[in-house]
Amino acid sequence: MQRKLIGSGSRFESEIAYSRAVVQGDWIFVSGTTGFDYETMSISERIEEQCVQCLKNIEAALAQAGASLHDIVRVRYILPDGEDFSKCWPILRQYFGEIRPAATMISARLLDPRMLIEIEVTALRAGGA
Repeated sequence: MQRKLIGSGSRFESEIAYSRAVVQGDWIFVSGTTGFDYETMSISERIEEQCVQCLKNIEAALAQAGASLHDIVRVRYILPDGEDFSKCWPILRQYFGEIRPAATMISARLLDPRMLIEIEVTALRAGGA
């Protein structure tokens, strides 16, 4: 079973020694992804914009793995302030409304205080398992 490591160019990946995503067979495990724009290494102050950027970053990793958002079977949301989660719901409905993956929301402190949301997903490429 072939293992493929996917990077995003984020400096955190080399500094902390992890991959944006790992492809193992038809399974794709995308690391907790924050709202940083990796091209500029900037991050919005608004949770809604961070949520959208998280999903764009996840889409990019999945595309490199030959998959899409439609292949997601599991999602975990991590927010420092759980009260903010409802602000993301309209965005999540837009991206996951038809997909409806199994999901969990956890409230925990994130590495950088500018980070307002982190999203982790597991995907199974179409035709897998």
